[in-house]
Amino acid sequence: MANQPLFVAGPNCFTCQARERTEWCVLQDAELRLIEDGKKSRRYLPGETIFREGDTPDGIFCIESGMIGLRKSDAEGNTVLLNLLSEGETLGYRAFLADSEYDASAEALEPSTACFVDRPTIRRLLEHNPALGLRFLKRVAKDLGDADEKILHNVSLSVRARFAHLLMVFVERYGKLADNGSSSIDLPLSRQDMASMIGTTPESMSRTIKKMETDGIARFSGRTVQIPSCRNLVNEFDPEVFV
Repeated sequence: MANQPLFVAGPNCFTCQARERTEWCVLQDAELRLIEDGKKSRRYLPGETIFREGDTPDGIFCIESGMIGLRKSDAEGNTVLLNLLSEGETLGYRAFLADSEYDASAEALEPSTACFVDRPTIRRLLEHNPALGLRFLKRVAKDLGDADEKILHNVSLSVRARFAHLLMVFVERYGKLADNGSSSIDLPLSRQDMASMIGTTPESMSRTIKKMETDGIARFSGRTVQIPSCRNLVNEFDPEVFV
């Protein structure tokens, strides 16, 4: 069917540019060969689902390219965008290691390719290379720290400061920086998704955008954002950086 993910020739695990940034960097050549021989790579179009909330994991995904969003549904069926994952990041590992169901759905937000490593291969790797398990443990700890930081931001920072912080994250990932300190971004998310990520409403987001434009912090045109001064943007959420 046209809307099904397409199997593609994935990257060679031995030469993959993203591997050194992943948990798999501790694997030896023979262990990499296990993944290389058994993995499956799929291409996803924007809006396609990699896995659904409540599904049982059969393995772990490693993102080769693109951007994946994690979405969680509430009791009324509304979805909230929780997190963004991109090249080199591992997807679905917590549910796999906990032997539990996925607690969120994964959706391609732009054309993306992910490699899938099945359960028997991962179990064999974990049994023979304890360093891989330690890398996943460190990843869990980092994710928990990031979650705590997000809660702190939502409690202590204004909507405007939280939005400025999110924009700066996009600048660092996707921005085109100029020598004069300005930047331009093509936003990868809708305003509704950005509002959910910073814990506010689309209406509050619209008011914040208008005020930031009035104050000269950023100019918005559709999904394109012009930021005259990245320093001024940082000052919105961390004014002590440039003191």
